[in-house]
Amino acid sequence: MRKDLLQQVRAAYVPKLPKALQGTVKVKEGKPTQSVDNQDEIKALFPNTYGMPLIEFERSDKPVTAKMNVGVILSGGPAPGGHNVITGLFDAMKRLNPENRLFGFILGPSGLVNHDYIEITEEIVDEYRNTGGFDMIGSGRTKLDKEEQFEKGYEIIRELDIKALVIVGGDDSNTNACILAEYYAAKNYGVQVIGCPKTIDGDLKNDQIETSFGFDTTCKMYSELIGNIERDCNSAQKYWHFIKVMGRAASHIALECALQTQPNICLISEEVEAQDLTLDDVITYIANSVARRAEKGDNFGTVIIPEGLIEFIPAIKKLIAELNDVLAMPGANVVSRIEQIDFVKQQISDENLAVFNSLPTSVAHQLALDRDPHGNVQVSLIETEKLLSSMVATKLERWRKTGMFNGQFATQHHFFGYEGRCASPSNFDADYCYALGTSAAQLIANGKTGYMAIIKNTTAPAEEWVAGGVPITMMLNMERRKGKMKPVIRKALVDLEGLPFKTFAELRGEWSKKTCFVYPGPIQYWGPSEVCDQTTMTLALEQGKK
Repeated sequence: MRKDLLQQVRAAYVPKLPKALQGTVKVKEGKPTQSVDNQDEIKALFPNTYGMPLIEFERSDKPVTAKMNVGVILSGGPAPGGHNVITGLFDAMKRLNPENRLFGFILGPSGLVNHDYIEITEEIVDEYRNTGGFDMIGSGRTKLDKEEQFEKGYEIIRELDIKALVIVGGDDSNTNACILAEYYAAKNYGVQVIGCPKTIDGDLKNDQIETSFGFDTTCKMYSELIGNIERDCNSAQKYWHFIKVMGRAASHIALECALQTQPNICLISEEVEAQDLTLDDVITYIANSVARRAEKGDNFGTVIIPEGLIEFIPAIKKLIAELNDVLAMPGANVVSRIEQIDFVKQQISDENLAVFNSLPTSVAHQLALDRDPHGNVQVSLIETEKLLSSMVATKLERWRKTGMFNGQFATQHHFFGYEGRCASPSNFDADYCYALGTSAAQLIANGKTGYMAIIKNTTAPAEEWVAGGVPITMMLNMERRKGKMKPVIRKALVDLEGLPFKTFAELRGEWSKKTCFVYPGPIQYWGPSEVCDQTTMTLALEQGKK
C-alpha cells in the first residue's frame, strides 16, 4: 500500500499504554455481576457466561508465556481506530509468545462462516498502524445468531487451531459475540470469545465502558466541518444550513458537536421524546428561532439534526414499533413494494394509519419498506434535514401572510456520515484502541470468554488508564426485535439529567438568538498536546473535568 507523507509520519506514532499493560499483568477479580434488567431471562439464556466478575489488570513481576492463535473480526460500520485494536492485539500476542498467530476474517462475520481469512503478519500490521478505516480485513453486517453459522465457524477455528475470537463491533455485534461465547462454552469447544466496544454513535457506554472507540475522532471531524460551514455561513450571511449528523439511536454526536461549535439550533432526539413533541412542535421551534434572528437582520444560521430524530417523535416512534411487528409477519416481504405498502396500511391501527398518511410519501415509504440486517429503519436514507427545512419554509410563508415573519429563508443541506467513519484516528482513539487490543489479548491469555475489553479513567493521561474486562451479559436486557423478544445490549441514550446536556441546555438560548459560532479546526490530528490530546467535552463533563 502506497503511503503519502502524512501516513508515513503518522505510522511512526507510538500509542501510549496504561501502566498495567506495559509489562506482565495479573488479574484482579471483582464481585459477581448481573444483567442490567430481566435478570432471570438473561441468566436462563446464558447459564455458562452469566454472573462472571469484573476484571481489572494489575502489573505483575511474574513472567507469563501464553501460546495462542487468535481470530479477529471487524463487524458493522467502520470507526476510527479499528486498525489500532488489531495492532495492539497483535503486538501483545507476540510479546506473550513470538510463535502466536493472528488471523483476520475477511469482510466481517461472514468471513468466519465462509472460511475467508488471511494471516495478519508484522508486515501487514506495520502498513496500518494509526490509520483510519477497516480496510486491513474489511467489515460486514452479517449476524452471527444461528447454530449452523456457529458450527461452520468452528470448522475453521479447529482447522487453524484458534484459541479465541475477538469481535470488534457495536452493541448488536457484541450481543452476537455474547451469544457465540455462550454457545461455544455450552458445547465445551474450548473457544473463547472477546468483544471490543466500537461505534461512532457513542451509544455503547455504561458504568464500565466510558466511551466507544471512534466517537472522539468522529466528533472532532464533524465539528471541524460544522465549524467550516459556520464560518461560511457567517461570511455570506444568506443561508440557513441544516446539518444532519450520524446517530441513529442516540444524539451523542449531535450534542458533542453542538458543545464544540455552538450552532443556533441543535435538536436532541431524547428531549423531543421526553417532552412528547410532535413533528409540528419541532418545526415551530426552528421557525421561531429563524423569525427572531430575522428581526435583527440575521437571515442565516445553523441547525444540527441527529440522524435518528424521526424515530424519537413519539407518534412516529409508535408507528415504527407497529410497522416492525407487521413487517415481521409471514408473507410481509414476498410481495412487490406497492403491494407491501397496501399490506402495511391494512394491518396497522387507525391511529398509526393517520400518522402514516400525514407524512410525505417518500418518508412514509421509507419507514414501511427498508430495514437493515438488524431489522432497524434505515434512517440515514431519510433526508430529515430536507424534510425539516421544507416544513419550516412552509410555516414561515404562512407566518409571512399574517405579518409574523418578514425575513428571508434560503437553505443549504448537509449530511455528515461516511465522512467521519474512516478518518485518521485522533491521539485519544489511537491510544484507546491500542489499549483495547492489548486488553483483549490479556483476557484471552487469562482464559476469559464472554467478556468485553474495557479501558477506564480515560480523562486522565493514558498511563493512568485502568484496563480490564466486563462480562457482556452484564449489559444485556430483553427488547423486542422483529416481533420477538431478544437479548440485546442496552443502548446508552443522552442523559437529560447529565452534565453534558445540562451545559448545552443552559447555553442554547443565547446561541439561538446570537451568532456564537466556534470554529474548532482539524483537531483530530496531532500537534500541541494541549490541543490534540484533549478528550471530548462530553467525557470531560461526565467526569467532572470541565
